[in-house]
Amino acid sequence: MSTPAPQRQSLVDALRGFALLGILVVNIATFSSTYYGAGVPDPMALSVVERGASFVRTFVFETKFYLLFSFLFGYSFMLQMQAAQRDGKRFAPRMARRLLALWVLGLLHGVLLYHGDILTTYAVIGLALLMLRRCRDVWLLRLAVGLVLTTALLWAGIGYLLVANGIASDTRGAYAEAARALAAYRATPATVIAQHVRELMQIWWITGLVQAPTALAMFFAGFVAGRRGLLEDASAGAHRAFFRRVCVWGLVIGLPGAAVYAWPSVRLDSTIREIYGLSATLLTGPFLAAAYGAGLVLLMQTPRGRGVEAWLAPAGRMALSNYLGQSLVCAWLFLAYGLRWIGTVGPLAATAIAFAIFACQLVLSRWWMRRFVYGPVEWLLRAVTNLALPPMRRGGP
Repeated sequence: MSTPAPQRQSLVDALRGFALLGILVVNIATFSSTYYGAGVPDPMALSVVERGASFVRTFVFETKFYLLFSFLFGYSFMLQMQAAQRDGKRFAPRMARRLLALWVLGLLHGVLLYHGDILTTYAVIGLALLMLRRCRDVWLLRLAVGLVLTTALLWAGIGYLLVANGIASDTRGAYAEAARALAAYRATPATVIAQHVRELMQIWWITGLVQAPTALAMFFAGFVAGRRGLLEDASAGAHRAFFRRVCVWGLVIGLPGAAVYAWPSVRLDSTIREIYGLSATLLTGPFLAAAYGAGLVLLMQTPRGRGVEAWLAPAGRMALSNYLGQSLVCAWLFLAYGLRWIGTVGPLAATAIAFAIFACQLVLSRWWMRRFVYGPVEWLLRAVTNLALPPMRRGGP
């Protein structure tokens, strides 16, 4: 006889919803400007106010929230293993189908809407977690630490080699490439798709050397936390001392690294300093992401925090739908699919738009989850995973 299904962990959903906000704030920077990540100043971000907004975005949000989201992916991976065990089903085939469907969704997302897609990366490195799921906790944590250290040292080494060889950045080429991309994104839907394909071909190696190894490290950490049920009783006040220590030490270690990363990204007068800053945030970003998560857990252990949890959890329950929905709205606002705002707003306005979009998603998600069991994309993904159509409306069979 199968084990009764436990109650869904609302805290995990709320953390996932919180991570969605940070991811949107970062992603909208790419939608709103072709100068983002180009290594040259954005003409719409030259004032003190706009530079301040850019610094806050880089310091607070960049390279942190996708790590928190990756941790939660690993945690949920463990929960899905437990669900397969309760159902008496083989886990590996179910997860392989799920990862394949995620890869297809990510490919469509990257080509049509947003070239910075993370779903294809999650699908590929998810296979590594699937193959290593039987490893002991200590080995998974050692692998996680090794991945973070190796990635940070790699980028520090790249910075050193650039200095040693006296290689300067191509400022003129960066401006020309940004102008070409801007023209493509404003022209027609066909040129948007062509530009996405072009940029996907150009940035795959950066994804492989930055996001993929650090996300996999957080997969491992989240999987181990799921094994130990770290968040299972957290909303009831369990492990409070542990979360306080994580919050304090995460801020102590993570904030200096975030500052080292954010300062050169605002000045944009030295590619070498940017690379060294990237190395610093790759090393310390997991600590700051952990501090964000632990701080939110501590907040949700308070009466007011439970109200925050009640708003964030529905958005987190349909995180995939909301992630793709964010890209859909941004593509309509900024690209040739709709209003063509790209290149017309600075970091401050773009961040404000991101918060407005997320506020609408909170309301819509709460309305949706009161009526339906799954988000629309989650329903499709679950159907592929289980090879069966799940019920959609609440109160169904």
